[in-house]
Amino acid sequence: MTPQMAYLMTFLGVTGHASSEFFAVLSGVSGPEVSVWRYLLGAAGLLLICVLWKEHRDLLTPLRRHWRELVPLSLIGVSVAYLFFHWALDYATAIQVGTMVTTIPIFVGLSNLVINKVPIAGAKLITGIAAVIGVALLLTDGYLARLLGDNESLYGVVLALGCAVMISAYAVLVKPLITEHGAIRITTISLAIGAIGLWIIVGLFFGVWVNPLTLFDKEPIAAWSLLTLGLWNTTITQVLWLGGLAAVPDITRGSYLFFLKPVITAFLAITFLAQPITWVQALAIVVICGAVILEMAWPSIVARLPARAR
Repeated sequence: MTPQMAYLMTFLGVTGHASSEFFAVLSGVSGPEVSVWRYLLGAAGLLLICVLWKEHRDLLTPLRRHWRELVPLSLIGVSVAYLFFHWALDYATAIQVGTMVTTIPIFVGLSNLVINKVPIAGAKLITGIAAVIGVALLLTDGYLARLLGDNESLYGVVLALGCAVMISAYAVLVKPLITEHGAIRITTISLAIGAIGLWIIVGLFFGVWVNPLTLFDKEPIAAWSLLTLGLWNTTITQVLWLGGLAAVPDITRGSYLFFLKPVITAFLAITFLAQPITWVQALAIVVICGAVILEMAWPSIVARLPARAR
């Protein structure tokens, strides 16, 4: 695979991540129920890919060896995290949720500091500060809305923040298992466990027991949105994202493409959902993406500085 093709795969994976809010809102189905549909369909798709892909077919070995770690991690990093993600869309706009979730790679650094005591240094510190500022801007935007009589956006932003924190912690804690067994297999197992967890949680606490056989009993736009959310935004997106990152010459640079997510999300929300964007939300996008662009360019900037200034 050429480097250009690898970066294209990674970018397509980003578009899949970035359009998930769009299809979730387009479905018209409540957030908790959407989360179940998405991961039941998405996990089924990944399981089928693993069965057909000989290299990733053995799912029982990692599950048998590491079920004590995989079950709780999957329940937190998939079940609860993505329940919060889709539930957030019931209260906040796709732009607010998409921007907040874009901070995941930055919170991974913070989680790595707390869990593994890996220090944050150099440009990553600037990016971390930018993430805090971006989060503060979104929370302030929600707070201002509450003062005007609408407190729902604040609930959504807080739920999205909880999603970002849990996914970040999951990513750090599951990394040793991915190193040992590969990203596709561990992701498939996690999504399968997470989907079962979501089905039970949403059934018990929200009274919605999703029956996958009733998908096409829904309105056509809801059915096709849920199918797209499960198979494109979850199954195919995970393969493109993980496969692309594994093939790019510089995985760090490839991962930076994730920060295009709020821009793509905002475009879809404004163009097709007619959701407004406030100046605070636009500023949050600029702050977060701008800081990451600075981190990308940091090695080149340092290299051009005089020796005494480095």
